[in-house]
Amino acid sequence: MNASLARLTKQLSASFNNQKQAFENPPLYGHILVRFRPLPQLKAGSLLLEQAYAVAPKEPYRIRVLRPNICNQRGLVINNYGIQDNQRFWGAIEDNSKRAQISEADLKLLEGCTYLVSENGKGFQGEVEPGCKCIVKRQGIESYLVSSFELSDSGMTTIDRGHDPKTHEHLWGSIAGPFQFDKTVDYSSEIPPEWHSP
Repeated sequence: MNASLARLTKQLSASFNNQKQAFENPPLYGHILVRFRPLPQLKAGSLLLEQAYAVAPKEPYRIRVLRPNICNQRGLVINNYGIQDNQRFWGAIEDNSKRAQISEADLKLLEGCTYLVSENGKGFQGEVEPGCKCIVKRQGIESYLVSSFELSDSGMTTIDRGHDPKTHEHLWGSIAGPFQFDKTVDYSSEIPPEWHSP
């Protein structure tokens, strides 16, 4: 794992929430928890992501495995994996035994959903690869995801929007600007030492 990749993995391995923003402007921003924890039993860099409303932390509306990587053609990327029958693992972010049960066989690479990442000072910024092929389904309706983030040692800003695959109309997502998350728990001590081996 090179230095940039190791730093990206370390900065991501944390719990974030936007309590301050949500409390200051509740009509526009829900109170959301975004949590990433290392999965030592999987390939190097594998992080469990759970994204949930603070009122229902064990019922994530998004659960994925993210894997920062170096791609020969595209440089620093974050590959995005869906989890089969993912409700089995709801709440795994806070449950060691449940997290340990996630295997490579449970994962499926989400085509078109890779984040292209670049360094931004001491942090990083990234966005979903172009092509409008990262298809997500919300309330039974398919849309393609347009998503970007900025990450630092202290927090993260994100913006996710869904668009109609045919008309490109904006269907869902923030209309008031990015979500602003503060880092509340650091999980980087859980990164296995062998991940940093060349």
